[in-house]
Amino acid sequence: MLSALIAAPLLSAQSAPPSAKPLAPPTGAARQPRAAVMLADYRYDDLLWENDRTAHRIYGHALEAAEPPSGSGIDAWGKNVAWPFMDRQLRTGDQHAFHGEGLDFYNVGSARGDGGLGIWYDNKLWTSRNFVRHRILKNGPDAADFEVDYAPWPVDVGRRVWETRRFTLPLGTAFTRQVSTISSDRPGPLLVGIGIGKRATGDGGKLTVDRARGALSFWGPDDPGHGAMGIAIRVDPAMIAEIRDDADNHLVLLRVVPGKPFVYYSGAAWSRGVGDIRSRADWDKYVMAARLDFTVPAGGR
Repeated sequence: MLSALIAAPLLSAQSAPPSAKPLAPPTGAARQPRAAVMLADYRYDDLLWENDRTAHRIYGHALEAAEPPSGSGIDAWGKNVAWPFMDRQLRTGDQHAFHGEGLDFYNVGSARGDGGLGIWYDNKLWTSRNFVRHRILKNGPDAADFEVDYAPWPVDVGRRVWETRRFTLPLGTAFTRQVSTISSDRPGPLLVGIGIGKRATGDGGKLTVDRARGALSFWGPDDPGHGAMGIAIRVDPAMIAEIRDDADNHLVLLRVVPGKPFVYYSGAAWSRGVGDIRSRADWDKYVMAARLDFTVPAGGR
C-alpha cells in the first residue's frame, strides 16, 4: 500500500502552472505520504487537513471579523505531492500562487464549497457561521481525524439549531468522511442541504447526478492557468428527499432527525494533481465506484 502511494504520479512539468517562489522542500520522513490535520493559529484559526491525494480547509471564528462574510463552507486545494504541504504553503502569505506543491484557487465565498451544509427551510438554505471549537483526535500518519462545533444559528425566526461534526480523512482516498449531529431547540425533523458551490472556480462546469448511489459529482471549468477541480458529495440514498439548486449551490436535501448522527462524504481532486484524475470522465468514474460506509460509529463518533 505505502509503496503504491509513494509511486503515485505527481504533476508533470508540462502541465504545471507558472511557479512563484518555490517552497523549501521537506526532507526525510516529512517527504513520506501522510494524513495530517492542524490548526493554523497564525491565520485566524484555519483548520487544515490533507492526505496523499487531497487537501481541505475550514475557517475559524476569528476570520469572521477579518474577512467578512466568512462562512462554514469547505475549501479545497489542489496538491501535486503525496506529503503534507498546506502549512508551508499558507505561511508564504500567498497560498493562491503555485509554489511547486499545490495551490488554493477554489473560492468558497458564502457558498457551501466542497460539502458544507445548512438547513433547508422556506425555500432557503440557513447556514452557520465559522466553527467555534475544535478537537484534534488523530494527526496521522494513517488518518486525519478531528471534530468541530458550530454555534447555534437561526432557521427563520422560529427555530435554532447547532452542530457537532467529525471529519475523518484516511490515506489513499479523495473522500473525507463526515459525521454530523445537528441539535435543535424545537422537535421535529429537519431538511439538511449539503452543497457544492457552483462558481468556486469560475462560471461553467458540469454536474453528474446518480440518485441511486447518492452521488453528486461536479467538474469545474478548466482554467488555462490553474486547471480544473473535481468536487463530489456522497450520501446515503435512503435519506434523500430532493436534489435541487439554489443560487449558489448544487444541493442534496436529506431528511434528518435532530440529535441523531448521520454520515456523508465529500471529496475533491485537481486535474493537475496527484493521481490519475485528469478529466470529468475520470472523476465521475472514481466518485461512482468508491465503496463508502454510511454506518454511524458507536456513540455517534
